[in-house]
Amino acid sequence: MTRLKKIVTLVILVPLGILLIVLSVANRQSVTLALNPFRPADSVLSLTAPFFLFLLLSLILGMLIGSIGTWWTQGRYRKQARIEAREAIKWQTEADRQKAQTPAVVPAGPALPRS
Repeated sequence: MTRLKKIVTLVILVPLGILLIVLSVANRQSVTLALNPFRPADSVLSLTAPFFLFLLLSLILGMLIGSIGTWWTQGRYRKQARIEAREAIKWQTEADRQKAQTPAVVPAGPALPRS
């Protein structure tokens, strides 16, 4: 499994990293992000940074929001798994208790005569 993980890293993550570096180098000019839609020239609510920084921050923010959304929607499955794990432990304990209560059965010999 470790070898497969290395192959996935080389095939997917390395080209993705190279693509991000190329995008960063190609988009390094400064841009102004105006947060006031009514007066875009207002410098109090504006942010000036290289364009690639806005690209990377939006990518990270999107991944974070998607991860939180996935975690939130899968909560019912995690809850069901916890309930079933508790029930499995309960039934395993009951089976162990039943096994301890039953005496060991020793076979007395053949039950029917052979013909």
